[in-house]
Amino acid sequence: MSEAEHFRRTFIADTNRYKIVRMYFKGGRRTIATGLTLEEAQRHCQDPETSSRTATSSAARARTRRMGPWFDGYEKE
Repeated sequence: MSEAEHFRRTFIADTNRYKIVRMYFKGGRRTIATGLTLEEAQRHCQDPETSSRTATSSAARARTRRMGPWFDGYEKE
């Protein structure tokens, strides 16, 4: 992490931290990232690869075959 990023995370604006949670429609959830800013969490969740409906990577397609529909969301830690 750069010095500027460390300063921003430590002293400026929203000091809340968020986690990314992968949720499966058949039930179950798994935390896949922690300690993110709101902006980082939102950016992650806007990526098409964070939902079974829009993901195209081989890993995401395999996850969907194995686990059924899923999506990533974020929650305050």
